[in-house]
Amino acid sequence: MSEDLYLAMDLGGTNCRAGLAGLDGRLRNMRRMATPDLASPRDFVSALADFCRLVMGDVRVQSFGLGVPGAVEAAGRIAFSPNLPQLNGLPLALELQELLGMPVRVVNDANAIAVGEACYGAGRELDSFLTITLGTGVGGGLILRRRLWEGPDGTAGEVGHLMVEAEGRSCACGSRGCLEQYASGPGLVRTYRELASAVAGAVAPGPASGEEVAQAAEGGDAIALASLGEAGRRLGQVIAGVANLLNIDGVIITGGASGHLPLMLPALHQELHLRAFATAGRRLAIQPGMLGDGAGLLGAARLAAMSPTHFSVNDEPLNS
Repeated sequence: MSEDLYLAMDLGGTNCRAGLAGLDGRLRNMRRMATPDLASPRDFVSALADFCRLVMGDVRVQSFGLGVPGAVEAAGRIAFSPNLPQLNGLPLALELQELLGMPVRVVNDANAIAVGEACYGAGRELDSFLTITLGTGVGGGLILRRRLWEGPDGTAGEVGHLMVEAEGRSCACGSRGCLEQYASGPGLVRTYRELASAVAGAVAPGPASGEEVAQAAEGGDAIALASLGEAGRRLGQVIAGVANLLNIDGVIITGGASGHLPLMLPALHQELHLRAFATAGRRLAIQPGMLGDGAGLLGAARLAAMSPTHFSVNDEPLNS
């Protein structure tokens, strides 16, 4: 192959996906495996490196971009990963670079998704936007003036941990009332059970996942519809605050729950209308992502192609 290719990986708490990507927005050699269930950081990293070698085969790649859930410091050290605690404090980029013999860029997974959508998807025509990922958790990636904004400590964009209820549900981050506790898949399930309990006087088993809540809502289940409405309302609170603070052009919503965005939008728009400045709210385009599961991989590959000190999504890549 004559074009430059980059290894890209999306590391989740349950599954790990990887492939090769050029800068044309196409993915190749896609593979998936269960995330290693290994408590030892050394064994965990070794298993990731073996998976990388399997994906690459005999293809030469320029560098490696890896998206992980959690806060990632600028040098690729994992500051905090609630779903993969064995990585906390680990200089993951350095460890993988030594094993694979190539430059490695480790980034927050939602930031990788934001860059993917900016370069190849729903964010191509937006100058500044926020990406919100809805899944087991709620993540965020911020593009400002076509640049990824990570902040000096790599923790910018964490909208899932903005407070929407002062004395609300406890969160794994140590705070209370975070958006993640209401708009994530587990948050939807908890809302459903609380509403069902209030109606029936006892806790009903009900749906076991956010996907099942959405399916029930599409079937006309009033409690499921109310649960999605509550998630939309909480999203609207946060999005209105972001609009007032940053006056961005749009919000792109991705992840497993984004397919049910139409059921959340009425409550979301109502909250946005109530809370956002009129001009900022009118500007804001709220839309689903276009790239599905490929967004994070394409974004990680794009970031791997960039200079570590320059994050403009319009930059030409620097070859190794």
